[in-house]
Amino acid sequence: MNRPIDRDTLFRLYGSELSYFTAKVRPALRYKRVPFVEILATPAAFRDVIVARTGLSFIPVVVTPEDETWQDTSDILDRLEERFPDPPLVPSTPVQRVVAYLFELYADEFLVLPAMHYRWSFAESQAKARADFAATSGDPETARKFADRMGGAIGFLGVLPETIPAIEAHTADLLGLLSDHFAEYPYVLGDRPSLAEMGLIGPLYAHLYLDAVPGRLLRETAPLVCHWIERVNHPDPDARGEWLLDDELAPTLRPLLELIGADAVPLILDTVRDFEQWADAHRGKGEQPPRATGMHATHLRGIELQRYTNAYSLWMVQRVQDVYAALSGAEQSAVNAALRGTGCEALFAYAPRHRLGKQRFNLVFTSRR
Repeated sequence: MNRPIDRDTLFRLYGSELSYFTAKVRPALRYKRVPFVEILATPAAFRDVIVARTGLSFIPVVVTPEDETWQDTSDILDRLEERFPDPPLVPSTPVQRVVAYLFELYADEFLVLPAMHYRWSFAESQAKARADFAATSGDPETARKFADRMGGAIGFLGVLPETIPAIEAHTADLLGLLSDHFAEYPYVLGDRPSLAEMGLIGPLYAHLYLDAVPGRLLRETAPLVCHWIERVNHPDPDARGEWLLDDELAPTLRPLLELIGADAVPLILDTVRDFEQWADAHRGKGEQPPRATGMHATHLRGIELQRYTNAYSLWMVQRVQDVYAALSGAEQSAVNAALRGTGCEALFAYAPRHRLGKQRFNLVFTSRR
C-alpha cells in the first residue's frame, strides 16, 4: 500500500526542464533522496513565488518545508550538502574537492557559450525551443518575448559568426574527452557523482541533450555522454560507489583539465579583470554592483571577441579560490602538483582586489583583499 505524502515535509523546486540551472539542482535532490516536488515556473509562479520571494526573475528557486527560500544554484547545493550530508557531493580530500569546484565554475561560466549557440544559432533548434517555451509556460506571447530576448542576447555572450567555429571545436573536444573518460569511469571523480556532475549536467542536459541540433550531435557522436546524462538524472539511491582512492584523479581527466585551462580559464579571468577595473572606479563597501558593467575584449582559440562583463564571474572565481585558500600548505601543494601544466593553476595565481558577498539574493561588495 502506498503511504500518503506528508506535504509539510516536501521541498518545492520551482523550475523548468529546459532550464540550464534547474538541471543543476534537480539531480542533487534526487541523489540525496530529498523529498521534493518540482513545480513548473509558469508566469503565475514567477509573479507569486519566484519574484515575490527573491525580487529576481531567475530559476530555480527552492522553498523548504520551513518556508525558507533558497536561490542561486551554488548556494542551493551548499545548503543541500549541509542539510543532507549523506551521500556527499563534495569530496573531503583536497585535490578532488578543488577539481569538483573547478568543474562547477567551468560549467556555469563557460559552457553557456555552446549551450546558447546550439539553441539559438540554428533555425531548427530555435523553433523547438520556442515551441517548448510556449508549452511549458502556457502563455505563447510571454514565451515569444522571452525567446526573442534570449536569442537576441547571444552576441553579448560572445557567440558571433567569427567565434562559432571555436565554440563548436571546443564542444567537439569536450564530448570526445568525456567519452574517453566515461568509457573507463562512470562519473568524473570515480564511481559516484560529485559537484562536478551537478555543474556539467546543466548545459549538457537542459540545452545540448534536449535541443534539436545538439541533441542529434550528442546521440550520434557521444552515446557514452548521453548515458552519463541519463545516469546522473536518474541516480540509483542504493548505489554506493566511491571516488577514487587516495585523492587520485583518473588519467583520462587530465586532458579535460587541460581543455578547461586552455579555453575557459583565460576567458573567465578576462571577465574578472575587466569587472575589477570597473570596480576600482565605482565600488563602495556594501554597494550592489550591476549584473553587467559593459563589454570587454577576450579571446577563444586565438579569435578575439567582445563579451559582456558579468559581476557574477568574480563571485564564482572566489568560490573556487576560497576552497583552495582553506587548505593547509601541504594540501595546496598536492593541488598545485595535480593541476600543474593544465592552465587551471592560473585561477589560483590571480589575486582579486575586490570581494563580493550576498545580501539576501543580490551580490554586494564586502571588503577589499
